[in-house]
Amino acid sequence: MKALVCENYSGPIGLKFKEVENPSPSGNQILMKIEAAGIGYVDALMVAGKYQIKPKLPYVPGSEISGTIIATGETQTNLKVGQRILATSSSGGLAEFAVVDASNCVPIPDSFHFNAAAGFLVNYCTALYGYKYCGQLRQGETVLILGASGGVGLAAIDCAKALGATVIAAASTEEKREACNLAGADFVVDYEKEDWRSDVRGILGSAPLDVVYDPVGGKYAEPSLRSLGPGGRFLVVGFASGQIPSFPANLTLLKRCSVIGVNWGGHIAQNPGTVKEVISHLMGWIHSGKIKPREGQIFKLKDAPSAMQQILERKAIGKMVINPQS
Repeated sequence: MKALVCENYSGPIGLKFKEVENPSPSGNQILMKIEAAGIGYVDALMVAGKYQIKPKLPYVPGSEISGTIIATGETQTNLKVGQRILATSSSGGLAEFAVVDASNCVPIPDSFHFNAAAGFLVNYCTALYGYKYCGQLRQGETVLILGASGGVGLAAIDCAKALGATVIAAASTEEKREACNLAGADFVVDYEKEDWRSDVRGILGSAPLDVVYDPVGGKYAEPSLRSLGPGGRFLVVGFASGQIPSFPANLTLLKRCSVIGVNWGGHIAQNPGTVKEVISHLMGWIHSGKIKPREGQIFKLKDAPSAMQQILERKAIGKMVINPQS
């Protein structure tokens, strides 16, 4: 089968497009034909050796996939050949086929397109976990989402609206802000402006800013923290800017606000039972139409390095999705 292989930690440009051996399932595994694979900032960092987890080389990147089951292991009973699924794996997504543990697979309805499904699980689970379990976002509250036009940000907009919140989306270009509008944001701001906080204050009026959802970090973090109202919650989701911010501790004291880390992967490692609960909640929202996961930017398998580079350069709008069969 065709696959993209990381043979050394030289970044996206060093990935090799080549033929590798077809995988085969055993035990509680399934073999799936991959129709779509979602990639994100973590994938781009990992192939450069800049993530805290460094897979053993060589490896096939990609952990979010959707497709069709074409074979099952000898002890697999819950899933069936021909079933449409989305799945997560530690690696192997940027290939035509993959073997995945059945416990990491979620059946999806025919109405859920593979491209949308491939970019759904991690971003939406992180958003719902962050809002519900960490930030306790409530109906009628207002959330400011940084980097709102990326895959992480658009999922955060969708989930915040499903929870009944007002969304202020921050993005750096007119094209990105339009993507936020299409995703359902109530307001958009240009956070590259020198005094963009004044735009946020103008939107809020006398109302407080209750939650900040920050997957970007860097220079945008402290102004966002300063914009929080009393009792607000600042959710630290990631550092797509490449810079980890530092906060003056007295801000949390004066504002009586909280800074909370949103680490979905770390949480489910300690509390695996949360996975089923969160995914069931999200799938219920999909069936009822409360959330509408969108297809991201689509690339062929051989063009995945270019897609990763766009993510690193913060040029991506929405989730980057790879179609290995095209």
